[in-house]
Amino acid sequence: MSQLAAAVLQSCKDRKLTISVAESCTGGLLAAALTEPPGASEVFTLGVVSYSNEAKTELISVDSGTLATYGAVSEQVACQMAAGVRELAESDLSLAITGIAGPGGSEYKPEGRVCFAVAGDTGILKAETIEFGALGRKGVRNAARDHALKLLWDAARR
Repeated sequence: MSQLAAAVLQSCKDRKLTISVAESCTGGLLAAALTEPPGASEVFTLGVVSYSNEAKTELISVDSGTLATYGAVSEQVACQMAAGVRELAESDLSLAITGIAGPGGSEYKPEGRVCFAVAGDTGILKAETIEFGALGRKGVRNAARDHALKLLWDAARR
């Protein structure tokens, strides 16, 4: 996975782009992957682990009404997380992850559901929900990190 993180960083360096991330269910795994390769500080500006709803609203400007209406695991919240961390970090690109790593979930929001959003200077570039399934907590978190790196790589090459 460090090869993909290194590719993301190199693509951003080549285009003179900076990255920030807001994570919930991955608890910092994405930020850790992006800061592992040497030279990451040229690109990576900020990582926020906004695990609680309060952290989402207070740190990265997620609207409490959006949380109440759609829940923390929603594309709407992921979009606001991405926009909020991008603004806070003053970065070129940002990515947000929010989901249910497990164990558990509900029939409406099952284990393995993860929502992603990528923001850039023109607003939200992409928002999507992936159903990874019941891979176990570690499996869902790792799958979400890996998918997020792919999304960042795509965004950095635009």
